[in-house]
Amino acid sequence: MRIVQSLQRGLAVLDFLVESGGPVRTSDVASRFDIDKANASRLLTTLHAAGYAERGEDRRYTLGPKFNGDQGSGQLEGLIALRERARSLLEGLVEASGECAHMAVLVADKVWYIDKISSPHALRVDHPVGALAPLHCTALGKAYLAFGTRIVPGTFARFTAQTIVDRAALETDLAEARRLGYARDDEEFSPGVRCVASAIRDANGRMVAAVGLSGPTARLDLKRLHDLGRLVRDRSAEISITTDRIRE
Repeated sequence: MRIVQSLQRGLAVLDFLVESGGPVRTSDVASRFDIDKANASRLLTTLHAAGYAERGEDRRYTLGPKFNGDQGSGQLEGLIALRERARSLLEGLVEASGECAHMAVLVADKVWYIDKISSPHALRVDHPVGALAPLHCTALGKAYLAFGTRIVPGTFARFTAQTIVDRAALETDLAEARRLGYARDDEEFSPGVRCVASAIRDANGRMVAAVGLSGPTARLDLKRLHDLGRLVRDRSAEISITTDRIRE
C-alpha cells in the first residue's frame, strides 16, 4: 500500500495536538518530527485553514473547531483510506489522457488536494497535495457546487481575467456542468491552464470527493477539454467509495 506522506504527517501532527493537551508552537512540531520550521509551519497552516487546528494570538496551535480528539484523527484516517481506494482511478485517467490527475475533498469553503498523479509531459500542470483552492473558479471546486450539497459562496475573488465573479453567470456555468456531468475551469484560476472534474460518490449517492484532469491550454483546446470531461465523468461513475469517515 502506498502512503500519502503529507496526509500521514498531517495525521501525526493532529495526534500530537491531541496528545499535548494544550497549545503547541511551530518549533515544537519541527522538533517532534525532525523537520525544519518552514515545513512545520506549512503543516500547521494547512490544518488551520481546513479547520483541524486553531491558531491563537501567540501563534500557538490547539485543536480546531471542525474536529476534536479521536474524531479528528478518524477524519484524516478516512482521507487516507479514500485516497487509497481511488488511486487506481487517477492512474487510469493519467494513462488514458496523458494529463495530470488530482483528487480533492471539501474543507470549509475550499477544496483540499489530497492526491495527484503528474503528467508524463515536460509541460505539465501541478497543484501540490495539501494545497487549498477556491470553489467558484476551479473545476474540482465547481464539481462540489454542481454535484454536491455545498451552496454557492457569497463572494467571488478574481484570480484571472477569465474568473467568473457574477453569481448569475456562475449559476449558469454550474447548470451546464450538471447537464454535461462534469465541471470546467477555462483559465479561471491559473492563466494558461484548463481543467475538468466530476464527482466520486459513495453507495448512497453522496459525493465524497472530486476528481479531475488538468493541462496547459497548448494541449487542451475546447474540443479536447470536452473529451477529457466525458472521460472523467464516465470513469468516476464506475467506482463507488464506501467510508463513514468522510463528510461533505
